[in-house]
Amino acid sequence: MELSIPHRTQIHDLVRVARQGTKVAISQANKNNIQASRKIVEQIIRSKQVQYGVTTGFGAFKNTVINSHQTKTLQKNLILSHSVGVGKPLPPDVVRGIMFIMIRYLSQGHSGVRLETFHTLVEMLNNGVTPIVPEKGSVGSSGDLAPSAHIALVLIGAGEALYKGHVYPGAKAMKLAGITPITLEAKEGLAIINNTSAMTSISSLLLYDAEWLMSVAAVSAALSLQALMGTDRAYDPRVHALKPHREQIRVAQLLRALLKGSTFINKERIQEAYSFRCVPQVHGAIGNMLNYSKSIVTTELNSVTDNPLIFTGDNPDVISGGNFHGEAVAIAMDAAGIALCELGDISERRLAALLDPATNNALPAFLIENGGVNSGLMITQYTAAALVSENKVLAHPASVDSIPTSANIEDIVSMGTIAARKAREIFENVAVVLSIELLASCQAIDVRKKHADKKLHLSPRTDRVYTFIRKKIPYVEHDTEYRKYFMSIRNDLASIAALV
Repeated sequence: MELSIPHRTQIHDLVRVARQGTKVAISQANKNNIQASRKIVEQIIRSKQVQYGVTTGFGAFKNTVINSHQTKTLQKNLILSHSVGVGKPLPPDVVRGIMFIMIRYLSQGHSGVRLETFHTLVEMLNNGVTPIVPEKGSVGSSGDLAPSAHIALVLIGAGEALYKGHVYPGAKAMKLAGITPITLEAKEGLAIINNTSAMTSISSLLLYDAEWLMSVAAVSAALSLQALMGTDRAYDPRVHALKPHREQIRVAQLLRALLKGSTFINKERIQEAYSFRCVPQVHGAIGNMLNYSKSIVTTELNSVTDNPLIFTGDNPDVISGGNFHGEAVAIAMDAAGIALCELGDISERRLAALLDPATNNALPAFLIENGGVNSGLMITQYTAAALVSENKVLAHPASVDSIPTSANIEDIVSMGTIAARKAREIFENVAVVLSIELLASCQAIDVRKKHADKKLHLSPRTDRVYTFIRKKIPYVEHDTEYRKYFMSIRNDLASIAALV
């Protein structure tokens, strides 16, 4: 099934292309827009106008005029010189997302590429030629230059690419896929690399995953409250009507639904620690921030972010602007990273409460019945503590930093790609913390059941999650390699979220 480039692209559209292999279809209107903008570029070349990025060098070389016979060399050199990324490769889904975003903005007809060049990029995406793109090296303006240049390398038959599970030199990958590399002409190299595609792809995939992680966090909190045999009175709708943040109300409503029908809940208890009592307020605030970040990234996903921009129609023009600057995404992803940190912080505190006999309401220390000989889940909390502490370092905002580049022409940069990568790393740490909490809550629930003087049963909705976990992870009577258990849960978190 193909995805036609719609008037407005949503994050889930990118996920379909990046992860599910959905192919992209381009309308005739898109093709007409591309050809119209290309005509203006060719007109500039014929008339020998001085126009940045078309007949001049780039960045600090903006005043260096390039002769027409040097145009192809200029574009090739631009790609070669900008392919300076370092670090491990970005995941294939991120790279496919970058390519989709490139196609999305190039299709709008403000970039001046040839239809042939555009179609070659579409062919690469649709036929599974995925360039190898190092994760580091972008300062987020003039856009994601280095990551995008590594994609352009394969477009011209250089670099490396993943094709059908193997990494090949770019030229060979293209040949195996039946695609002919292109020779870039005036403006095309700049149009392809001057963008915010890398930060936007990383951010889009992260925010998509953050939605299911929020569901996991809610069900994890609900299982932990039942394991504690705590009270749910703090989730009463009357409480939240007095502080009507939309996400706070939604989380409280979800918790009530998740806990409905549980005999583990003890309404006689007066109150719980903040990490239980304030889940709607904390998770709700996180949800508010993630919604904000999603709105920013969705706008960026639908933007044209290269430079200079070409305007067709009755008053054709070429304007050198700054849409490649990733400040909006940088701030949004710093905010998302900070919010996700709190999701890990509150989870680790619930975990600690379940393990500590001073707070766990008569459960054995570290949830093991033969303590001393067995350490139980004691050290899993150390891992959680290490991860949430690391997140505090990662939460330092990248967007407040700037190092001028290109001889001070690019004198304030966004660091947006760093912000997005940091947020993704925070997400991964939080996912493990929640997995440890789920392991602990299921262990505690089994201890309760084993020693209860009456039959206890979980709420129907949380029992689905408990049963899912118990099909793979047994009750622990003696110390074992706990890591394999909580990492197994981590690998199943998206499936767990679907049960909520």
